[in-house]
Amino acid sequence: MRVPNSVVLPVGTHVDCCQEEEVEEKRRDIMTKISAMLAERKSNLAHFINNLEGSEEPEFYVDQWEKLKEMESCTLTILNLVAVNCTNHHDIRKLEAAILKHVKNEELFPEVVRVLPPIYRQVEAAIIDIAQSEEMANHGMMDLQHLLSKLSQCKHLASLGRELLQDILRYLHRIGLVVWYEEIKHLESTVFLQPTFLITMFKLLVRYCLAQQLESIS
Repeated sequence: MRVPNSVVLPVGTHVDCCQEEEVEEKRRDIMTKISAMLAERKSNLAHFINNLEGSEEPEFYVDQWEKLKEMESCTLTILNLVAVNCTNHHDIRKLEAAILKHVKNEELFPEVVRVLPPIYRQVEAAIIDIAQSEEMANHGMMDLQHLLSKLSQCKHLASLGRELLQDILRYLHRIGLVVWYEEIKHLESTVFLQPTFLITMFKLLVRYCLAQQLESIS
């Protein structure tokens, strides 16, 4: 709600836990609640803005007013909910197809046709080669400076600088090829070249009934 022109695709999981007729009913209920939430947000923002504008000394609240007006201008597009059974590969492919269909929609994503500089593709290809090399550890973790050093060994990437690499890593992080938590101080110098390793680790640590499972261990 705070990001300009956001597009949100709600995904309902655990369809396998519902009766067939329940799925559509729950879908309608969720979308109705989302619409109500957005309407309430719009109403609250308008109310707060009116209060500030009607105050006796509005000049003291300029910063708050500007922040609220900025939030009011952030449009939010909610797409139709996709209901899936996560244990069914067909449903996962259905979700993938729905996501791809939406992100290729130029009305939703005007920048989808933006052309990237060739070096982005070159670095992407080089990182894939490094991640798939025999010397790469299974966890796929690599120090940022070490990654820059490895990439610089490629003849066509010899002039690659740290700042440009960071820009490219942000792009690769957004598309899911790598994971780079640059905003976390203890992880800002680590790049995960194998995001699937993180998924596997999270599945072991964050799981249903984890507390009960741990308590059952003597």
